[in-house]
Amino acid sequence: MYTPRSVRAARALSGAHLEDPGPTHSIQHNRLDSGVAVTLTDAPPFLDETGPADPATDGDLRRRLAAYQAPHRGRSLRQMATSFGGFVITCAIMYLFADLAWWLPLFLAPLAAGFLVRIFIIQHDCGHRAYFQSRRANDIVGFLCSLVTLAPYLSWRRQHAGHHGIWNDLDRRNTGADIYSSCLTVAEYVALSPWKRRWYRVSRHPIVANLLLPPVVFLLLYRLPFDMPLSWRRERRMVQLTNFSIAGLVLGVGLLAGYGSVVAVQLPVMVLASIFGVWLFSVQHRGPDTLWLRHEEWNGGKASLQGSNYLRLPKILQWFTGNIGFHHVHHLSPGVPNYRLQECHERFPALRRAPTISIWQSLRTLRYVLWDERRGRMVTCAAADG
Repeated sequence: MYTPRSVRAARALSGAHLEDPGPTHSIQHNRLDSGVAVTLTDAPPFLDETGPADPATDGDLRRRLAAYQAPHRGRSLRQMATSFGGFVITCAIMYLFADLAWWLPLFLAPLAAGFLVRIFIIQHDCGHRAYFQSRRANDIVGFLCSLVTLAPYLSWRRQHAGHHGIWNDLDRRNTGADIYSSCLTVAEYVALSPWKRRWYRVSRHPIVANLLLPPVVFLLLYRLPFDMPLSWRRERRMVQLTNFSIAGLVLGVGLLAGYGSVVAVQLPVMVLASIFGVWLFSVQHRGPDTLWLRHEEWNGGKASLQGSNYLRLPKILQWFTGNIGFHHVHHLSPGVPNYRLQECHERFPALRRAPTISIWQSLRTLRYVLWDERRGRMVTCAAADG
């Protein structure tokens, strides 16, 4: 979800920056503006509901998933209405509670945070050009979402495209990888000095990475273009435009409801939503069954179905998270709208081969932050130290 390589900057990119996605969701690849193509047609044949794919049509599953990439305007608009409507109504009730006591809004903060996570998924889909047929409509809605999620739309979209190009590729971790979906190998970790090993453990400890850091990223670091090269002029301008727009919203709501109420309502909602959102994305790239590969072995099929998890959630949480638990489907075909991910997962048995984790299992996966090349699996720092 983010692009940090260290707690120093939380999202600071190390190495080269991948270019803007403006991703074209072709069946065969997603091409970045830099000219780097992430080719996905070298994946092995998959099975669908009809049996083995034709060996002569490599990438058969991805081609079949292309039929699910067309956004449905009605479904997108309905999802926007329920997400924004639920968020606004819940916050309005919280403001009424805030007039009685500052702590009363806390009871509804988790519900508002759930709607905010759902709005972020809409922004995420807009960044992949997956929510509307129109590029302009995606960008407008994505920007509107960013005013409440606090994640600048253009810069987040561009950095997230980098994640899709290199996830679970051991030889490309320094080109935009983040602490939530990247890792060191055990050999690299052991080679660090004692102080640096301790820093790695602390910075990736769940309390730091998944509780303390997310609110800092969304509330503070996303307000600055510090992690962007000077050539990202458009993204830098959009960060400032987003900040001015957010300031205008805060000013307007504060004049109506009082600035103390704004803090009492919006701060706990943002803190909870950022923590939940970071957990949601990070656990889907970690675990003992998550596969990492050297570049010469990497392909889109393996990385999607073995390098990202299917997070099995209760229906109510699946609704609030916009089906992003079907993360393996999303990585295999980023152009599929979130409301069609489950449909794809259920229709094609091959997609159900991805590692599956429950909520309780996901809490343990947060500690899997090293790749053991000898054993071919992710491990914890404690296991490597032992």
